[in-house]
Amino acid sequence: MKKTTYFILFIILSAIITYAGVDLLKFSARSQNGNVVVAWQTVAESNLNHFVVERKTVNGSFMELGNVSPRSDKNYEYVDQSAFKTSDQLYVYRLKIVDNDGAVSYSEEKAVAHNVSSVKRTWGSIKALFR
Repeated sequence: MKKTTYFILFIILSAIITYAGVDLLKFSARSQNGNVVVAWQTVAESNLNHFVVERKTVNGSFMELGNVSPRSDKNYEYVDQSAFKTSDQLYVYRLKIVDNDGAVSYSEEKAVAHNVSSVKRTWGSIKALFR
């Protein structure tokens, strides 16, 4: 192999972070169409039971939003449709990685500036009254 090929392979491998049997290649969160989209990709998974997507406000504590089961293609996406319920504009997301033995590890945190229209925020408050 050429030196260039080794260098590219080194860059790719150095971007992979391992958490309790999961090699995480990408992890991102972005504001999109009034929701927050949390996306990640793994390269390898061993002993993985599921992922838990968690969110907090800057001064709050993390809360669980939903569980995501392992997928054969190792590409994941979770759409947080509840990010409009508060007036906070900065959210922090992370993945809780749960293995088959119940052991837990956490991914890095990603902050998202999220602006939601007042119409969507008001409609979300009205819907919450009837639940």
